[in-house]
Amino acid sequence: RAVGTGLGGNCTGCIICSEENGCSTCQQRLFLFIRREGIRQYGKCLHDCPPGYFGIRGQEVNRCKKCGATCESCFSQDFCIRCKRRFYLYKGKCLPTCPPGTLAHQNTRECQGQCEPGPWGGWSPCAYNGKTCGSAWGLETRVREAGRAGHEETTTCQVLSESRKCPIQRPCPGERSSGQKKGRKDRRPRKDRKLDHRLDVRPRQPGLQP
Repeated sequence: RAVGTGLGGNCTGCIICSEENGCSTCQQRLFLFIRREGIRQYGKCLHDCPPGYFGIRGQEVNRCKKCGATCESCFSQDFCIRCKRRFYLYKGKCLPTCPPGTLAHQNTRECQGQCEPGPWGGWSPCAYNGKTCGSAWGLETRVREAGRAGHEETTTCQVLSESRKCPIQRPCPGERSSGQKKGRKDRRPRKDRKLDHRLDVRPRQPGLQP
């Protein structure tokens, strides 16, 4: 096992280390990270690769490889988990704009599926001020829930509802409808008018004999 001081005297985790180029071979399970400065490069053995790099395990050496040009952090060369500025994350890819049918999350800049409305539920009982009787008209309401497209977990999409006018036309138990009460009041003046019409009392003209 060759031992050297390396860059800054740090050969921690190295199997082979040189003073000029640092580590070239790491202990098992550690990743070899090559840092380049101009024409020179220095090796370092790490437990985890730094941001902007991902680890590749091999039979002889585990290496840190750089993520794509538009990717800030990644799991692999083909799967990004955070994009650089002016790019949006969609299914592991960094894109200049979100695909149609998706919206960018304000904080993570991740393209997420829009809310898709589900089927409408049934109409509620027709009611007016919370009562299902005692009025000619009321309102009935139905609701439809919305889930986020492409996501199995529960989301906070808006719940939609709509209402429509509906007839009640029935009195509450123990009460008479206003129409019946109104009808009884109207019958009396009608009878009086018919009686006046039958009598037809008119004043006699002077000079006429019966």
